[in-house]
Amino acid sequence: MDIQKLYSYVRRAISDYDMIKEGDNVAVGISGGKDSLTLLYALAGLRNFYPKHFSLQAVTVSLGYKEMNFEEIYELCAKLNVPYTVIDTKIYDILNAHDNGKPFCSLCARLRRGALKNAMTELGCNRLAYAHHMDDVIETALLSLLYEGQFYCFPPVTHQDLFTVIRPMIYLPESMVKGFANKYSLPVVSNPCPYDNNSRRSDMKEMITNLHKTNTNYKKNIFHAVTLTEEWAACRYGNL
Repeated sequence: MDIQKLYSYVRRAISDYDMIKEGDNVAVGISGGKDSLTLLYALAGLRNFYPKHFSLQAVTVSLGYKEMNFEEIYELCAKLNVPYTVIDTKIYDILNAHDNGKPFCSLCARLRRGALKNAMTELGCNRLAYAHHMDDVIETALLSLLYEGQFYCFPPVTHQDLFTVIRPMIYLPESMVKGFANKYSLPVVSNPCPYDNNSRRSDMKEMITNLHKTNTNYKKNIFHAVTLTEEWAACRYGNL
């Protein structure tokens, strides 16, 4: 996928769900993975010609893994003219103290969200952009269905107390994100979390991949069903 195609997918999602308004200061949550770096690239480019003017910040919550190095991301942000902030935390130590051989993904997520919220307040940001793509949407909906007995997925836009969460990559399949990251040699930082590939989500990803081999319409149909849910319909064209 080339840069123009990336702009097209992301711009359509932003427009369809009115994700960005005039004068917004948008923080991009940068994990160091291919998804968040692709989103950074997209928003940095769209900032130059999108009809609603907005500013951009890149923010990483460092969990405290010593092996993670963000120098190349600093260089990418300088190239894209996007201010970059790394928030140092002791989240790894907190999780390690609770470790009994089981993942603490929900606790980790809550701690990261808290650190991001504090950083956004300090930086004066009113929007937080997450890099969830189409496959994330499909996986989340099926996880909800199979483990909670309801068909639900996070909406494209979520209004919180002090800021709004947006997800501009919802129209992008993960395969396109991988292609973009490879084509543009994005400086992906490996995730050292020992539970990264050992979770319900990774199991769901494998199941969907196998289903896709037998019927290539499955993923498209599931995504379409998600867009018809009440939460998504309320977001479309800024109706929420």
